[in-house]
Amino acid sequence: MDIDLKGRVALVTGGSRGIGAAIALALAEAGADIAINYRERASDAETIAASVRAMGHRVIAVAADVSKADAVAGMVAKVDAELGPVDILINNAGIALIRGIDDLTEADFDETIAVNLKSAFLCTQAVLPHMRARAWGRIVNISSGAARGAGGVGLHYNASKAGMEGLTRGYAARLVKQGITVNAVAPSLIETDMVKSGLASSPARIPLGRFGTSAEVAVVVMMLIGNAYMTGQTVALSGGMSFN
Repeated sequence: MDIDLKGRVALVTGGSRGIGAAIALALAEAGADIAINYRERASDAETIAASVRAMGHRVIAVAADVSKADAVAGMVAKVDAELGPVDILINNAGIALIRGIDDLTEADFDETIAVNLKSAFLCTQAVLPHMRARAWGRIVNISSGAARGAGGVGLHYNASKAGMEGLTRGYAARLVKQGITVNAVAPSLIETDMVKSGLASSPARIPLGRFGTSAEVAVVVMMLIGNAYMTGQTVALSGGMSFN
C-alpha cells in the first residue's frame, strides 16, 4: 500500500520491541514522525528510535506508565512539545501474566486491566482534542484472539482484550462524523518474546503451520490507517485458528 503520512505524528505505546516496534518502523517508512513509548526498556526504545532517525524522520523515545493518568498527560505533552500533536495513536502497551483460575490474584487482575485496557482509554482521551480540532485522526488498538476465545494467558487477559474491542466500537460510533477512525487488530500467536517465553513453544496448533510475525501485524495496522471508510472493526490475524 502506498500510504503517505508525511507531516503526521504517530504515538506507539509499548513501542520498544515486538509488535509495537514493527508498527513504529512501518509508520516511519510511510513518512510519519514517531513517538516511541516504553516503560522500562530504554535501550530497546532508543534502538528503534535510531532506525527511525536513519530514515530521516523526527523521533523521540518517551518513558511513561500508560496505566496512570498523570504519566499519560506528561507523555502527550512531551510529544506535543517536541514533535507536535498526535495524529495517529497505536494502543499497543500490554502485559500477559500467565495465571490459572486458582492462582489469579486481585492484584494480577487489576494490573492487567489497568495496563491493557485503561491505558487505551487514557491515551485516547489525551489525544482526542487535537484530532477533533483537525477533523482527522487514526486510532488502532492492539487486541488479541483471546478477546473471543479461551486463550492461554488467563481470564483476566481475556477480559482486558474483550474490553478493548468494546472500547474500540464505542469510540468509533461516537467519533465517526469527526474524521477519526478507531479500529482494532486481534493477533494470535505472533512470534514475540511473550509467546516464545511460555505461552506457546510450538506453532503446532496453528493451521498455517507457523507463528505470525510482528511485521504481518504492522501491515494490517497500516491498512486500517490508510482506509478512511473502515471504523469500529476488529481484524483477526490468526493463521487460520479462528474465523469471525
